[in-house]
Formats: sequence, structure tokens, C-alpha cells
Amino acid sequence: MSHDVDVSFWPVAASFEIANRRNCLMNRRRALGICATGLISILIFPHNGVAQASSLKDQLVGTWIYVSSAGTREDGSAVERPKLQGAVTYTTDGRFHFITVRSDAPKYASGDSARPSPEEAMAIASGVVAYTGTYTVDEGTRTIHVNIETSSYPNLVGAPNQRRIVTSITDDELKFTNPRTPAGMTLELVFKRAK
Repeated sequence: MSHDVDVSFWPVAASFEIANRRNCLMNRRRALGICATGLISILIFPHNGVAQASSLKDQLVGTWIYVSSAGTREDGSAVERPKLQGAVTYTTDGRFHFITVRSDAPKYASGDSARPSPEEAMAIASGVVAYTGTYTVDEGTRTIHVNIETSSYPNLVGAPNQRRIVTSITDDELKFTNPRTPAGMTLELVFKRAK
């Protein structure tokens, strides 16, 4: 009994093995290319995917520096706004702090904050708005509901239906509307994120 081995299929088997190795190498290169493309996309467009995936409350958290505001009366007429500086801060635990101060407020002639002249006191009192409290966010209506606990303007404390409607938010800019101030006007405010 002879044990003859048919070697006629070896070249076919060898060719098949070489083709498998080439396909494997090509698949590795293709996978590496896809991974590289994904990584480059993440590096080039890091905020677009993150901003869409995060909640409005998550996007609000941090300190925003006052840029500008525009006021409108109920009849549609514009309200002249003073030159202001200020900020609003939203914390992760649902607290907020807001302050705006006239940037053209006079310095006290006496140098003593406890002894302003009547004119100085009036200029400061009419030019500072500061309040703090808690907030919640309605994601569906893009509305910030605020509960004011302390304010430089006491009429705001505990006032019902205090809300701010977010009209635009990016990583660097926040715009919201206060649809009804105690003075009966609508305020459009713009802030930039503090660096």
C-alpha cells in the first residue's frame, strides 16, 4: 500500500492563503482609516456632538459675563438701557446669582461707602440690580424658572412666574429673554461665557 500524496492542490492552497493574508491586511488598513477619520472628526468638531447631547441645564452651568441688553415696552417702543457690566452664574445644584451695575456709576466723593451723598446714593441704587436664589429648567420650553430669595430690589423676592426664556446658547454665548420685568417691559439679554 503506497501513501502517495496528491500535491496538485498545493499551489491553489498557497494562493488562497496569500489572498487571505492580503484581505486581512486590507481590512486592518480600512479599520485604521475609519478610526483615524473618527478621531480627526472628534478633534475638529468637538462641541457639536457634545452640545446636542447635553441638557440645557448642563449647558447653562458656569459664569456668563454681561454683554448687552435691549428693552421693549408693551407698546413695542424701545427702552434706553444704561451702560452695564455684570454676570450671571448657574451652579449644578440649582442655585444662581445675577448682578448688573452701571459702568458709569459715580465714585463716592467721601471715599466711604457708608456715607454717599444723596445724589451718589440715588445713582447707585438706580444702577444696581442683584439677586440670587434657586432655578429649575424646563427643557421642553427652554425656560429657566427662577425663585428669587434675596435682591437689591426687594419687590423681586418671591415674585411669581419669574422666568427667562433661552433663545440661543452655544459654548461661548447665552441669549435669553425676560418676558416681563416688574417695570412691565421685555428684556433681551446677551452674555458670553467667562474664561
